[in-house]
Amino acid sequence: MNNIAIYTLTSELHDKEAVAGLTREFLDSLHIEYTFRDNDFSDFGSHDLDLIYVRTGGTENVFLRLLPQLQALSSRPFFLLTSGKSNSLAASMEILSYLQQHGLRGEIIHGDSEYIRTRISLLTQVAQASRRLQGIRLGIVGQPSDWLIASHADKESVRRLLDIELVDIPMQELLETIADTPLRQEMTEQAPDDNIRQALPGAHQIYDALKALVGRHHLQGFTLRCFDLLTAVHNTGCLALAHLNAEGIVAGCEGDVPALITMTLVNALTGVSGFQANPSSIDPATGTIVFAHCTIPLNMVSRYELDTHFESSIGVGIRGFMAEGPVTIFKVDGRLERFFIAEGTLLHNESKPDLCRTQQVVRLADPAQATYFLTHPIGNHHIIVPGHHKPLLEEIIKAMHTTVRLSGTDGR
Repeated sequence: MNNIAIYTLTSELHDKEAVAGLTREFLDSLHIEYTFRDNDFSDFGSHDLDLIYVRTGGTENVFLRLLPQLQALSSRPFFLLTSGKSNSLAASMEILSYLQQHGLRGEIIHGDSEYIRTRISLLTQVAQASRRLQGIRLGIVGQPSDWLIASHADKESVRRLLDIELVDIPMQELLETIADTPLRQEMTEQAPDDNIRQALPGAHQIYDALKALVGRHHLQGFTLRCFDLLTAVHNTGCLALAHLNAEGIVAGCEGDVPALITMTLVNALTGVSGFQANPSSIDPATGTIVFAHCTIPLNMVSRYELDTHFESSIGVGIRGFMAEGPVTIFKVDGRLERFFIAEGTLLHNESKPDLCRTQQVVRLADPAQATYFLTHPIGNHHIIVPGHHKPLLEEIIKAMHTTVRLSGTDGR
């Protein structure tokens, strides 16, 4: 349930009964659930979204007197709700101008009821996601893979802007945990051949070891230098990551920390981690891109098949089939200075033998955005999530960002 509170600002010059009638009419038209606080700001800042309903003109100095109390209670932006009646919009504009002159953030929420309702819903979702992100710990199991020369992260920027702690965990600790983890006797998956059937107990052993590591270090997610497992235990983490992501533990591949942060943002907003994949081919003219990787969260697919890991033909890989339809491609960089967001359509899934096992053919809604991948990409891995979420992702970037200049949704 949305946790929304509406506080009121009213000039003493206006007739109270008339103002009360207009308030009921306006708020009823929004069709939202909220807690009403008439001139009582004592719990301001304690809800997912706190709206200041500027009911009339002549409220500028009322707000000014309240401002020190409001700042003491909350550091979030000020959202000024207005119906446009009784000079409320004019007063809101004066208040917002004052806030901006003094380096404070805010927004006037004004328009028809559908626009206001949609805007409030989006802001509430972002506020709820921001709360979920506060104080979480993400592990880096091993270092980023050697080929990820552009995919490291600035821990201080991540802590300052997202309140997320990045924790280094030696690969040796995972290997020792795997060695101490017993093999399972019962398998739930149907193996297509003897090689995969023989690899399944080891794949589950890696899952159990990673889950133990998550508990030991109090993690909400991690990224794994997974290719080291190919030589160390002759198996892969693909099946483990697919299951862990489906369980709500954000789990990324190859030690790619910016991809992990991107997946964590997506998970906080949508409830799924997203498909971490790299483009395999791009048609700049049509904006059609083939994305591929050997694992995908199992709560994102309608069905899946087991295969080997593509590059090595070792262990267990996942060929997942996601529902065709709208998708969003998202990526932030390791300093949270740049981001890329593109909406598109998943045209179909493929099963070509010469690519990583899960393959998605996506056409961008704006084909011109395909040039981003060829001219100024943020690394190779990008995150694909079902549905169109561009406004939501843009809003959480705006919410977390206070000092660093953003580059824009086209990646520039």
